[in-house]
Amino acid sequence: MADGASDPTDIQAKFQCLQQFVPAARANIDDGAWDYVIGGAETETTQNRNRMALDKLSFRPRVMRDVSGLSAGCSFLGRELRLPVVMAPIGSLQQLYPDGGAGVSRAVGEFGVAHMLSSVCKPGLEKVAEAAPDAARIFQLYVRGDTAWVDDYIDRAIDHGYMGFCFTIDLDYYGRRERDKAKGFISVSRQTQAVGEEYQRSFCWDDFKRIRDKYDIPLMLKGIATAEDAEIAVKEGCDVVYVSNHGGRQLDHGRGGIDVLPEVVSAVDGRARVMLDGGIMRGSDIVKAMILGADAVGIGRLQGLAYAAAGQAGVVRMLELLENEVETVLGLLGVKSYAELEPAHLYRETETVKPPHPLSAFPLLDEGY
Repeated sequence: MADGASDPTDIQAKFQCLQQFVPAARANIDDGAWDYVIGGAETETTQNRNRMALDKLSFRPRVMRDVSGLSAGCSFLGRELRLPVVMAPIGSLQQLYPDGGAGVSRAVGEFGVAHMLSSVCKPGLEKVAEAAPDAARIFQLYVRGDTAWVDDYIDRAIDHGYMGFCFTIDLDYYGRRERDKAKGFISVSRQTQAVGEEYQRSFCWDDFKRIRDKYDIPLMLKGIATAEDAEIAVKEGCDVVYVSNHGGRQLDHGRGGIDVLPEVVSAVDGRARVMLDGGIMRGSDIVKAMILGADAVGIGRLQGLAYAAAGQAGVVRMLELLENEVETVLGLLGVKSYAELEPAHLYRETETVKPPHPLSAFPLLDEGY
């Protein structure tokens, strides 16, 4: 078997639902890595609003429809995906499982979704491409050098078959992640990011325009949180507007990601693709995002939990369970595909059933998590 692989029968028996990845992950990683995966910035208000915003959306199902032969797949950046899912960039995957980014890329290649590799994730751009040459891979960059440094990364990504190139634009200053600070934990990704931060702080629309004029590869901007910036991004040639608040790990007291999505979709108006991340933990969350106009969603914490729990095989099993949840939701809403979804399938509640927290999507867990 490939590195990080396990007997599929054993994995399926061990993980029957998504919440079971949580205790398995907790048992496999130390306190610092656990807080890195679970924590947010300062009061963790943005992080909790990500979950709250999703929980306030309830479904309006239609019945007596022929829903045989439904499909949970989609097309994204020219690739057919089994789910509209991209594994969001996690800089310290290697602290969750030894294979780092290579194991996740192999997993998405095995299942049939996409992986956005963080520029601070080991074993790096080239080795991940070698480990998963046929996987749908996107490269994400934190700007930590001058123009030549940036262009070198883009050239290397193109040469190694990455299907898109993403700039994260909400990390001009590193968020105050107090779970980490209280325990003195410094992630590998933070150690790497601390070098050259002044380049990220000066990165602006003129820089993006220069890159757009020079390269044909699909370009993505991760960290868009307003219609105003979405409009600028499209005018400057952005191919994918990525709505994200960094999982609530950067600016505290921000809005929930899915609350931002409708204004961004309206501003983009079909001129670019739209991605969303922030609190996505269930198949129902994916469907809600698709109803509101997303073309794909990014999955961060759930990816980290599955990877820490069982490596490559854990990520594949997590995706299998997500697929089952998505198919169930689509069928029970009375549709066969995302194209049949419409805003009338959602209703916005005034409050949530339960208080949000990082793992509130899994109510059967012990409170100790």
